[in-house]
Amino acid sequence: MTYLHNIGTYFIMIKDIFRRPTKWSVMKPLILKDIDDLIIGSLGIVAFISFFVGGVVAIQTSLNMTSPLMPKSLVGFATRQSIILEFAPTFISIIMAGKVGSFITSSIGTMRVTEQIDALEVMGINAINYLVFPKFIALTLYPFVISIAMFLGILGGLMACVYGGYGTMEDYVEGVQMDFIPFHFFYAFIKTFVFAFLLATIPSYYGYFMKGGALEVGKASTTSFVWTSVMIILVNFLLTSLLLG
Repeated sequence: MTYLHNIGTYFIMIKDIFRRPTKWSVMKPLILKDIDDLIIGSLGIVAFISFFVGGVVAIQTSLNMTSPLMPKSLVGFATRQSIILEFAPTFISIIMAGKVGSFITSSIGTMRVTEQIDALEVMGINAINYLVFPKFIALTLYPFVISIAMFLGILGGLMACVYGGYGTMEDYVEGVQMDFIPFHFFYAFIKTFVFAFLLATIPSYYGYFMKGGALEVGKASTTSFVWTSVMIILVNFLLTSLLLG
């Protein structure tokens, strides 16, 4: 019954995000702050991971191509497909569930512990809209982060392939351009928008409805990361079945 209660409360919270909106003059600086914290603040770790994982994918693909009949251009093709279809949207989103999700849960949970949320409600402010809506709007820019991850992942594969002696730049670029299907980009960004919604709402739910003190804030952050990751993987399976199946 606890799971059913949590699911019901989560959907009620989503409805309340869009009720009784806070004035734009108050909301605008909150949105800009969350864009800085959640999007711009994540670019460094996303760029670092994307570049080197792209390199690892290219190296492993090259080392497993033992048949002389297989063209070297398949390294670029496999790297592109791996990064665009799965690594950039899904793997980066799970990492962001740890970084961004924990930040959202701990910041809102700390406000709950220190009774700041109670003060907002006493003043007649829709606390859910005030706290969650700016994060929801900020994470609509999340596809921008994933675009950078895609570019740097493919670039990292190119660098590893060329400078590691696993192939030439011409072969890699030919593989990247081989049999390109534009719908794969569309599919990746659909997943990204859905994951952005999960990243904004699930950690906010665990932060807003937590009870206890400082210790419980840490537990809520851990729980939000686990469930956000689980939902990202489940939704990834469903969207892949629907859009590519």
